Amino acid sequence: MINYEDFAKVELKVGKILEVADHPNADKLYVLKVDIGDGVVTQLVAGVKNYYKPEELIGKLVAVVANLEPKPLRGIDSNGMVLAANAGENLAIITLDREIPTGTRIK
Repeated sequence: MINYEDFAKVELKVGKILEVADHPNADKLYVLKVDIGDGVVTQLVAGVKNYYKPEELIGKLVAVVANLEPKPLRGIDSNGMVLAANAGENLAIITLDREIPTGTRIK
């Protein structure tokens, strides 16, 4: 269990996937360019390559953890995280079911 103050530190935002590229050093990772609002496009590394083709991701509105410290994943910096549900053989990125402006805070 975590307290509310700790949870409130997590900044969840609506992001829009603009670009998807193969990670040059990993078979299961994509390098994503994601619009997280206010003119900010950030780079995220996501382990979703076994579940999605690039064309399935481009243009999707997704839930993003926007305030994680940058972390190199196989030599490429990831500046946040796309949220997904992982059931072992099946994975689904958390998407929005209607148009919401990028950068909108998820509560």
